[in-house]
Amino acid sequence: MLESRLISIFRRNKDLGVKISSNLGKWGFTATKKMSNEGSFSTLNQYRHFSAIPKLAPSIGKFIRRTFVNYGLISFHQLNHKGVHRTSFRKISTVAASAAENKEGLKFLVTAGPHARKVVGIWLFASAAWVFSMVVLGGMTRLTRSGLSMTDWKFTGSLPPLTDEDWLVEFEKYKQSPEYKCVNKGMSVEDFKFIYWMEYAHRMWGRALGIMFALPFSYFLRKGYITVRLGLRLSGLFALGAGQGLIGWWMVKSGLEEPASKYVEPRVSPYRLAAHLTSAFAIYCGLFWTALSVVMPEPPAESLACVRGAAKVKRLALPVGILVGITAISGAFVAGNDAGRAFNTFPKMGDTWIPDDIFSMKPLMRNFFENTSTVQLDHRILATATLAAIGGLWYSTKKLDMHPAVRHLIGSTVGMAALQVTLGISTLLSYVPVSLGTAHQAGALTLLTFMILLNHTVRRPSPSLLKTLPSVAKMV
Repeated sequence: MLESRLISIFRRNKDLGVKISSNLGKWGFTATKKMSNEGSFSTLNQYRHFSAIPKLAPSIGKFIRRTFVNYGLISFHQLNHKGVHRTSFRKISTVAASAAENKEGLKFLVTAGPHARKVVGIWLFASAAWVFSMVVLGGMTRLTRSGLSMTDWKFTGSLPPLTDEDWLVEFEKYKQSPEYKCVNKGMSVEDFKFIYWMEYAHRMWGRALGIMFALPFSYFLRKGYITVRLGLRLSGLFALGAGQGLIGWWMVKSGLEEPASKYVEPRVSPYRLAAHLTSAFAIYCGLFWTALSVVMPEPPAESLACVRGAAKVKRLALPVGILVGITAISGAFVAGNDAGRAFNTFPKMGDTWIPDDIFSMKPLMRNFFENTSTVQLDHRILATATLAAIGGLWYSTKKLDMHPAVRHLIGSTVGMAALQVTLGISTLLSYVPVSLGTAHQAGALTLLTFMILLNHTVRRPSPSLLKTLPSVAKMV
Protein backbone atom coordinates (compact mmCIF):
# COMPACT_ATOMS: atom_id res chain seq x y z
CA MET A 1 0.00 0.00 0.00
CA LEU A 2 2.79 2.41 0.90
CA GLU A 3 4.60 1.50 -2.31
CA SER A 4 1.53 2.37 -4.47
CA ARG A 5 1.13 5.75 -2.81
CA LEU A 6 4.80 6.64 -3.35
CA ILE A 7 4.58 5.67 -7.03
CA SER A 8 1.55 7.90 -7.49
CA ILE A 9 3.42 10.77 -5.86
CA PHE A 10 6.24 10.39 -8.37
CA ARG A 11 3.82 10.32 -11.30
CA ARG A 12 2.13 13.51 -10.14
CA ASN A 13 5.44 15.32 -9.77
CA LYS A 14 5.72 16.66 -13.31
CA ASP A 15 8.42 19.15 -12.48
CA LEU A 16 10.88 16.56 -11.14
CA GLY A 17 12.74 16.19 -14.43
CA VAL A 18 13.06 19.96 -14.78
CA LYS A 19 14.48 20.20 -11.29
CA ILE A 20 17.04 17.50 -12.06
CA SER A 21 18.00 19.31 -15.25
CA SER A 22 18.50 22.59 -13.43
CA ASN A 23 20.83 20.84 -11.00
CA LEU A 24 22.67 19.21 -13.90
CA GLY A 25 23.30 22.72 -15.19
CA LYS A 26 25.12 23.48 -11.97
CA TRP A 27 27.26 20.36 -12.42
CA GLY A 28 28.61 21.24 -15.87
CA PHE A 29 25.62 21.22 -18.29
CA THR A 30 24.24 24.39 -19.91
CA ALA A 31 20.94 24.93 -21.67
CA THR A 32 20.09 27.38 -24.40
CA LYS A 33 16.53 27.75 -23.15
CA LYS A 34 15.60 29.05 -19.74
CA MET A 35 14.28 26.30 -17.51
CA SER A 36 11.84 26.63 -14.67
CA ASN A 37 13.40 26.61 -11.21
CA GLU A 38 10.17 26.61 -9.24
CA GLY A 39 9.80 24.15 -6.41
CA SER A 40 9.77 24.09 -2.68
CA PHE A 41 12.91 21.96 -2.30
CA SER A 42 15.87 20.86 -4.44
CA THR A 43 16.40 17.48 -6.08
CA LEU A 44 19.39 16.85 -3.87
CA ASN A 45 17.23 17.28 -0.79
CA GLN A 46 14.67 14.91 -2.32
CA TYR A 47 17.30 12.26 -2.83
CA ARG A 48 18.59 12.66 0.71
CA HIS A 49 15.01 12.34 1.98
CA PHE A 50 14.25 9.18 0.02
CA SER A 51 17.68 7.64 0.77
CA ALA A 52 16.52 7.17 4.35
CA ILE A 53 13.61 4.95 3.26
CA PRO A 54 15.73 1.75 2.88
CA LYS A 55 16.12 1.68 6.64
CA LEU A 56 12.33 1.09 6.85
CA ALA A 57 11.67 -0.85 3.67
CA PRO A 58 14.71 -1.92 1.57
CA SER A 59 12.65 -3.08 -1.38
CA ILE A 60 10.72 0.21 -1.54
CA GLY A 61 13.95 2.20 -1.32
CA LYS A 62 15.47 0.24 -4.18
CA PHE A 63 12.41 0.88 -6.35
CA ILE A 64 12.44 4.58 -5.53
CA ARG A 65 16.12 5.00 -6.41
CA ARG A 66 15.56 3.23 -9.75
CA THR A 67 12.58 5.47 -10.50
CA PHE A 68 14.58 8.56 -9.52
CA VAL A 69 17.41 7.70 -11.93
CA ASN A 70 14.99 6.86 -14.75
CA TYR A 71 13.23 10.22 -14.38
CA GLY A 72 16.58 12.00 -14.48
CA LEU A 73 17.76 10.16 -17.60
CA ILE A 74 14.46 10.70 -19.44
CA SER A 75 14.41 14.38 -18.55
CA PHE A 76 18.03 14.84 -19.62
CA HIS A 77 17.33 13.04 -22.92
CA GLN A 78 14.44 15.42 -23.61
CA LEU A 79 16.53 18.45 -22.75
CA ASN A 80 19.26 17.31 -25.15
CA HIS A 81 16.76 17.60 -27.98
CA LYS A 82 15.82 21.10 -26.82
CA GLY A 83 19.25 22.63 -27.26
CA VAL A 84 21.26 21.49 -24.26
CA HIS A 85 24.93 20.87 -25.01
CA ARG A 86 27.06 18.65 -22.77
CA THR A 87 30.63 19.35 -21.76
CA SER A 88 33.18 16.54 -21.60
CA PHE A 89 33.57 14.31 -18.55
CA ARG A 90 37.02 15.73 -18.07
CA LYS A 91 35.58 19.22 -17.88
CA ILE A 92 32.97 18.09 -15.37
CA SER A 93 35.62 16.48 -13.15
CA THR A 94 37.68 19.65 -13.31
CA VAL A 95 34.71 21.81 -12.37
CA ALA A 96 33.79 19.45 -9.53
CA ALA A 97 37.35 19.48 -8.24
CA SER A 98 37.41 23.28 -8.41
CA ALA A 99 34.17 23.46 -6.46
CA ALA A 100 35.61 21.12 -3.81
CA GLU A 101 38.74 23.20 -3.60
CA ASN A 102 36.81 26.42 -3.16
CA LYS A 103 34.57 24.85 -0.56
CA GLU A 104 37.14 22.96 1.47
CA GLY A 105 40.22 25.14 1.00
CA LEU A 106 42.11 22.25 -0.61
CA LYS A 107 43.93 22.38 -3.93
CA PHE A 108 44.36 18.86 -5.21
CA LEU A 109 47.22 18.25 -7.61
CA VAL A 110 45.30 15.41 -9.28
CA THR A 111 41.67 15.54 -10.42
CA ALA A 112 39.20 12.69 -11.04
CA GLY A 113 39.02 11.47 -7.48
CA PRO A 114 40.94 9.30 -4.99
CA HIS A 115 41.65 6.47 -7.45
CA ALA A 116 43.44 8.85 -9.83
CA ARG A 117 45.45 10.30 -6.94
CA LYS A 118 46.46 6.81 -5.88
CA VAL A 119 47.59 5.79 -9.37
CA VAL A 120 49.55 8.99 -9.98
CA GLY A 121 51.07 8.75 -6.50
CA ILE A 122 52.28 5.19 -7.11
CA TRP A 123 53.85 6.30 -10.40
CA LEU A 124 55.66 9.22 -8.73
CA PHE A 125 56.90 7.10 -5.83
CA ALA A 126 58.19 4.51 -8.34
CA SER A 127 59.98 7.27 -10.26
CA ALA A 128 61.57 8.55 -7.05
CA ALA A 129 62.68 5.01 -6.16
CA TRP A 130 64.21 4.69 -9.64
CA VAL A 131 66.21 7.88 -9.09
CA PHE A 132 67.31 6.49 -5.72
CA SER A 133 68.63 3.37 -7.48
CA MET A 134 70.39 5.61 -10.00
CA VAL A 135 72.24 7.35 -7.17
CA VAL A 136 73.29 4.01 -5.68
CA LEU A 137 74.41 2.67 -9.05
CA GLY A 138 76.30 5.89 -9.71
CA GLY A 139 78.14 5.47 -6.41
CA MET A 140 79.13 1.93 -7.34
CA THR A 141 80.31 3.15 -10.75
CA ARG A 142 82.52 5.78 -9.15
CA LEU A 143 83.94 3.47 -6.47
CA THR A 144 84.86 0.80 -9.03
CA ARG A 145 86.48 3.50 -11.21
CA SER A 146 84.17 2.59 -14.10
CA GLY A 147 82.96 6.07 -15.01
CA LEU A 148 85.74 6.82 -17.52
CA SER A 149 85.58 3.49 -19.37
CA MET A 150 83.26 4.87 -22.08
CA THR A 151 85.07 7.64 -23.93
CA ASP A 152 82.14 8.85 -26.06
CA TRP A 153 78.50 9.69 -25.45
CA LYS A 154 75.24 9.83 -27.39
CA PHE A 155 72.05 11.32 -26.04
CA THR A 156 69.93 8.39 -27.28
CA GLY A 157 72.52 5.76 -26.35
CA SER A 158 73.82 2.92 -28.50
CA LEU A 159 74.18 -0.85 -28.45
CA PRO A 160 77.06 -2.29 -26.41
CA PRO A 161 79.93 -4.19 -28.09
CA LEU A 162 78.57 -7.53 -29.32
CA THR A 163 81.62 -9.16 -30.85
CA ASP A 164 85.27 -9.57 -29.88
CA GLU A 165 86.20 -7.07 -32.58
CA ASP A 166 83.82 -4.49 -31.11
CA TRP A 167 85.30 -4.99 -27.67
CA LEU A 168 88.82 -4.49 -29.00
CA VAL A 169 87.75 -1.23 -30.67
CA GLU A 170 86.32 0.09 -27.41
CA PHE A 171 89.36 -1.09 -25.48
CA GLU A 172 91.67 0.76 -27.86
CA LYS A 173 89.70 3.95 -27.26
CA TYR A 174 90.09 3.50 -23.53
CA LYS A 175 93.84 2.93 -23.89
CA GLN A 176 94.16 6.50 -25.16
CA SER A 177 92.65 7.91 -21.96
CA PRO A 178 94.78 9.33 -19.13
CA GLU A 179 93.24 6.90 -16.64
CA TYR A 180 94.51 3.85 -18.51
CA LYS A 181 97.99 5.31 -18.93
CA CYS A 182 98.37 6.38 -15.28
CA VAL A 183 96.21 3.91 -13.34
CA ASN A 184 95.12 0.86 -15.35
CA LYS A 185 98.03 0.28 -17.67
CA GLY A 186 98.28 -3.42 -18.51
CA MET A 187 94.57 -4.06 -17.84
CA SER A 188 93.15 -7.11 -19.62
CA VAL A 189 90.13 -7.01 -21.92
CA GLU A 190 88.10 -9.01 -19.40
CA ASP A 191 88.78 -6.46 -16.65
CA PHE A 192 87.85 -3.70 -19.08
CA LYS A 193 84.55 -5.40 -19.84
CA PHE A 194 83.57 -5.21 -16.17
CA ILE A 195 84.08 -1.45 -15.81
CA TYR A 196 82.53 -0.87 -19.25
CA TRP A 197 79.37 -2.77 -18.30
CA MET A 198 79.11 -0.82 -15.04
CA GLU A 199 79.16 2.53 -16.84
CA TYR A 200 76.92 1.28 -19.65
CA ALA A 201 74.33 0.03 -17.14
CA HIS A 202 74.39 3.38 -15.32
CA ARG A 203 73.77 5.32 -18.52
CA MET A 204 71.06 3.03 -19.89
CA TRP A 205 69.32 2.88 -16.51
CA GLY A 206 69.03 6.65 -16.66
CA ARG A 207 67.59 6.58 -20.18
CA ALA A 208 65.11 3.90 -19.13
CA LEU A 209 64.00 6.20 -16.31
CA GLY A 210 63.25 8.91 -18.87
CA ILE A 211 60.98 6.55 -20.82
CA MET A 212 59.36 5.19 -17.66
CA PHE A 213 58.55 8.76 -16.58
CA ALA A 214 57.48 10.21 -19.94
CA LEU A 215 54.99 7.53 -21.03
CA PRO A 216 52.78 7.55 -17.89
CA PHE A 217 53.07 11.35 -17.79
CA SER A 218 51.64 11.58 -21.31
CA TYR A 219 48.90 9.09 -20.45
CA PHE A 220 47.81 10.96 -17.31
CA LEU A 221 47.80 14.24 -19.21
CA ARG A 222 45.58 12.68 -21.86
CA LYS A 223 43.21 11.35 -19.20
CA GLY A 224 43.02 14.79 -17.61
CA TYR A 225 44.22 13.63 -14.20
CA ILE A 226 47.00 16.19 -13.83
CA THR A 227 46.32 19.83 -13.01
CA VAL A 228 48.22 22.69 -14.59
CA ARG A 229 50.23 23.28 -11.41
CA LEU A 230 51.31 19.64 -11.21
CA GLY A 231 51.98 19.49 -14.94
CA LEU A 232 54.35 22.44 -14.79
CA ARG A 233 56.18 20.97 -11.80
CA LEU A 234 56.61 17.56 -13.43
CA SER A 235 57.69 19.14 -16.72
CA GLY A 236 60.42 20.98 -14.85
CA LEU A 237 61.57 17.77 -13.19
CA PHE A 238 61.57 15.97 -16.54
CA ALA A 239 63.68 18.75 -18.09
CA LEU A 240 66.09 18.55 -15.17
CA GLY A 241 66.30 14.77 -15.66
CA ALA A 242 67.10 15.22 -19.36
CA GLY A 243 69.78 17.75 -18.43
CA GLN A 244 71.19 15.27 -15.91
CA GLY A 245 72.53 13.20 -18.79
CA LEU A 246 74.33 16.23 -20.19
CA ILE A 247 75.76 17.05 -16.76
CA GLY A 248 76.96 13.45 -16.46
CA TRP A 249 78.84 13.61 -19.77
CA TRP A 250 80.19 17.07 -18.85
CA MET A 251 81.54 15.45 -15.69
CA VAL A 252 83.05 12.42 -17.47
CA LYS A 253 84.66 14.60 -20.10
CA SER A 254 86.71 16.38 -17.41
CA GLY A 255 88.25 13.03 -16.45
CA LEU A 256 89.28 12.28 -20.03
CA GLU A 257 91.49 15.37 -20.20
CA GLU A 258 95.19 15.20 -19.45
CA PRO A 259 95.92 16.17 -15.81
CA ALA A 260 97.92 19.30 -15.07
CA SER A 261 100.84 17.24 -13.71
CA LYS A 262 102.05 13.70 -14.23
CA TYR A 263 101.95 13.29 -10.45
CA VAL A 264 98.22 14.01 -10.35
CA GLU A 265 95.94 11.01 -10.70
CA PRO A 266 93.31 11.44 -13.46
CA ARG A 267 89.83 11.97 -12.04
CA VAL A 268 86.73 13.94 -12.84
CA SER A 269 86.36 17.52 -11.65
CA PRO A 270 85.02 17.61 -8.07
CA TYR A 271 82.87 20.60 -9.01
CA ARG A 272 81.24 18.70 -11.86
CA LEU A 273 80.78 15.56 -9.76
CA ALA A 274 79.13 17.65 -7.03
CA ALA A 275 76.87 19.26 -9.65
CA HIS A 276 75.92 15.82 -11.01
CA LEU A 277 75.12 14.40 -7.57
CA THR A 278 73.33 17.54 -6.38
CA SER A 279 71.15 17.49 -9.49
CA ALA A 280 70.24 13.85 -8.84
CA PHE A 281 69.36 14.67 -5.23
CA ALA A 282 67.23 17.62 -6.37
CA ILE A 283 65.29 15.44 -8.84
CA TYR A 284 64.70 12.83 -6.16
CA CYS A 285 63.55 15.37 -3.58
CA GLY A 286 61.21 16.99 -6.09
CA LEU A 287 59.63 13.68 -7.07
CA PHE A 288 59.30 12.45 -3.50
CA TRP A 289 57.79 15.70 -2.21
CA THR A 290 55.34 15.82 -5.13
CA ALA A 291 54.31 12.19 -4.59
CA LEU A 292 53.62 12.95 -0.92
CA SER A 293 51.56 16.00 -1.87
CA VAL A 294 49.47 13.91 -4.26
CA VAL A 295 48.62 11.07 -1.87
CA MET A 296 48.57 13.13 1.34
CA PRO A 297 46.91 16.49 0.60
CA GLU A 298 46.33 17.03 4.32
CA PRO A 299 48.87 16.50 7.11
CA PRO A 300 47.94 14.21 10.03
CA ALA A 301 46.30 16.20 12.83
CA GLU A 302 44.27 15.17 15.88
CA SER A 303 43.74 18.50 17.58
CA LEU A 304 44.67 22.18 17.50
CA ALA A 305 47.31 21.44 20.15
CA CYS A 306 48.92 18.94 17.76
CA VAL A 307 48.86 21.55 14.98
CA ARG A 308 50.63 24.06 17.22
CA GLY A 309 53.18 21.42 18.15
CA ALA A 310 53.76 20.58 14.47
CA ALA A 311 54.35 24.27 13.74
CA LYS A 312 57.10 24.36 16.38
CA VAL A 313 58.63 21.19 14.92
CA LYS A 314 58.59 22.74 11.46
CA ARG A 315 60.60 25.77 12.61
CA LEU A 316 63.36 23.37 13.66
CA ALA A 317 62.98 20.71 10.98
CA LEU A 318 63.46 23.05 8.03
CA PRO A 319 66.98 24.31 8.96
CA VAL A 320 67.99 20.79 10.01
CA GLY A 321 66.86 19.48 6.61
CA ILE A 322 68.97 22.15 4.89
CA LEU A 323 71.96 21.10 7.01
CA VAL A 324 71.46 17.47 5.93
CA GLY A 325 71.48 18.57 2.29
CA ILE A 326 74.66 20.63 2.72
CA THR A 327 76.38 17.69 4.41
CA ALA A 328 75.44 15.43 1.50
CA ILE A 329 76.85 17.92 -1.01
CA SER A 330 80.10 18.13 1.00
CA GLY A 331 80.28 14.35 0.64
CA ALA A 332 80.29 14.83 -3.14
CA PHE A 333 83.46 16.91 -2.83
CA VAL A 334 84.99 14.19 -0.64
CA ALA A 335 84.29 11.71 -3.44
CA GLY A 336 85.47 14.10 -6.15
CA ASN A 337 88.83 14.64 -4.44
CA ASP A 338 89.11 10.99 -3.36
CA ALA A 339 89.51 12.40 0.15
CA GLY A 340 88.05 9.31 1.79
CA ARG A 341 91.33 7.46 1.23
CA ALA A 342 93.30 10.04 3.20
CA PHE A 343 93.46 10.26 6.99
CA ASN A 344 91.86 6.88 7.60
CA THR A 345 91.69 7.39 11.35
CA PHE A 346 88.99 8.67 13.66
CA PRO A 347 88.39 10.90 15.57
CA LYS A 348 91.82 12.38 14.84
CA MET A 349 93.06 12.99 11.31
CA GLY A 350 96.34 11.12 11.49
CA ASP A 351 98.19 12.25 14.57
CA THR A 352 96.46 15.63 14.86
CA TRP A 353 92.95 16.93 15.22
CA ILE A 354 93.39 19.48 12.45
CA PRO A 355 95.95 18.98 9.63
CA ASP A 356 98.51 21.71 9.07
CA ASP A 357 97.83 22.15 5.35
CA ILE A 358 94.11 22.96 5.42
CA PHE A 359 94.76 26.48 4.07
CA SER A 360 97.72 25.74 1.80
CA MET A 361 95.96 26.62 -1.48
CA LYS A 362 95.52 30.10 -2.88
CA PRO A 363 93.04 31.69 -3.10
CA LEU A 364 91.64 30.63 0.25
CA MET A 365 88.27 29.39 -1.05
CA ARG A 366 89.90 26.68 -3.17
CA ASN A 367 90.80 24.78 -0.01
CA PHE A 368 87.13 24.10 0.80
CA PHE A 369 86.56 22.40 -2.57
CA GLU A 370 89.96 21.06 -3.74
CA ASN A 371 92.18 20.54 -0.69
CA THR A 372 91.92 16.90 0.43
CA SER A 373 92.57 17.72 4.09
CA THR A 374 90.10 20.60 4.23
CA VAL A 375 87.37 18.77 2.34
CA GLN A 376 87.48 15.78 4.68
CA LEU A 377 87.65 18.00 7.78
CA ASP A 378 84.61 19.95 6.56
CA HIS A 379 82.65 16.75 6.00
CA ARG A 380 83.51 15.46 9.47
CA ILE A 381 82.42 18.72 11.08
CA LEU A 382 79.20 18.88 9.07
CA ALA A 383 78.36 15.25 9.78
CA THR A 384 78.87 15.75 13.52
CA ALA A 385 76.82 18.94 13.44
CA THR A 386 74.03 17.14 11.57
CA LEU A 387 73.88 14.36 14.15
CA ALA A 388 73.86 16.91 16.98
CA ALA A 389 71.15 18.99 15.25
CA ILE A 390 68.86 16.00 14.72
CA GLY A 391 69.43 14.91 18.31
CA GLY A 392 68.62 18.46 19.43
CA LEU A 393 65.45 18.39 17.32
CA TRP A 394 64.35 15.23 19.10
CA TYR A 395 65.16 16.60 22.57
CA SER A 396 63.48 19.96 21.95
CA THR A 397 60.24 18.43 20.72
CA LYS A 398 59.79 15.39 22.95
CA LYS A 399 57.48 17.27 25.37
CA LEU A 400 55.34 18.89 22.67
CA ASP A 401 51.82 17.79 21.83
CA MET A 402 52.04 16.25 18.38
CA HIS A 403 50.56 13.54 16.25
CA PRO A 404 52.02 10.07 17.01
CA ALA A 405 53.16 9.78 13.38
CA VAL A 406 55.31 12.91 13.76
CA ARG A 407 56.80 11.65 17.02
CA HIS A 408 57.72 8.26 15.52
CA LEU A 409 59.16 9.96 12.45
CA ILE A 410 61.46 12.14 14.54
CA GLY A 411 62.68 9.07 16.43
CA SER A 412 63.33 7.22 13.18
CA THR A 413 65.27 10.19 11.84
CA VAL A 414 67.53 10.17 14.91
CA GLY A 415 68.19 6.45 14.39
CA MET A 416 68.96 6.95 10.70
CA ALA A 417 71.35 9.81 11.47
CA ALA A 418 73.25 7.64 13.97
CA LEU A 419 73.43 4.80 11.44
CA GLN A 420 74.71 7.16 8.74
CA VAL A 421 77.50 8.48 10.96
CA THR A 422 78.44 4.89 11.83
CA LEU A 423 78.55 3.99 8.14
CA GLY A 424 80.74 7.01 7.42
CA ILE A 425 83.26 6.17 10.13
CA SER A 426 83.33 2.50 9.10
CA THR A 427 83.88 3.46 5.46
CA LEU A 428 86.76 5.74 6.44
CA LEU A 429 88.47 3.23 8.73
CA SER A 430 88.10 0.45 6.10
CA TYR A 431 89.72 2.58 3.38
CA VAL A 432 86.48 3.03 1.41
CA PRO A 433 85.45 -0.45 0.22
CA VAL A 434 82.81 -0.49 -2.53
CA SER A 435 80.15 -2.04 -0.31
CA LEU A 436 80.44 0.43 2.58
CA GLY A 437 81.00 3.41 0.29
CA THR A 438 77.84 2.61 -1.63
CA ALA A 439 75.87 2.05 1.58
CA HIS A 440 77.10 5.40 2.93
CA GLN A 441 75.92 7.23 -0.19
CA ALA A 442 72.56 5.45 -0.04
CA GLY A 443 72.34 6.35 3.66
CA ALA A 444 72.78 10.04 2.87
CA LEU A 445 69.80 9.96 0.52
CA THR A 446 67.78 7.91 3.01
CA LEU A 447 68.41 10.45 5.76
CA LEU A 448 67.38 13.22 3.39
CA THR A 449 64.21 11.22 2.66
CA PHE A 450 63.34 11.18 6.36
CA MET A 451 63.81 14.94 6.57
CA ILE A 452 61.61 15.54 3.51
CA LEU A 453 58.92 13.32 4.99
CA LEU A 454 59.14 15.09 8.34
CA ASN A 455 58.89 18.57 6.80
CA HIS A 456 55.97 17.48 4.65
CA THR A 457 54.14 15.92 7.60
CA VAL A 458 54.34 19.00 9.84
CA ARG A 459 53.02 21.51 7.30
CA ARG A 460 49.91 23.51 8.22
CA PRO A 461 46.48 21.92 7.56
CA SER A 462 43.84 23.59 5.42
CA PRO A 463 41.39 26.04 7.05
CA SER A 464 38.50 23.57 6.63
CA LEU A 465 40.37 20.88 8.58
CA LEU A 466 41.36 23.34 11.30
CA LYS A 467 37.69 24.20 11.86
CA THR A 468 36.84 20.58 12.61
CA LEU A 469 39.65 19.90 15.07
CA PRO A 470 39.09 19.88 18.84
CA SER A 471 41.35 21.92 21.10
CA VAL A 472 42.87 18.80 22.66
CA ALA A 473 43.01 15.26 21.28
CA LYS A 474 40.50 12.87 22.80
CA MET A 475 41.94 10.23 25.09
CA VAL A 476 41.03 6.66 24.13
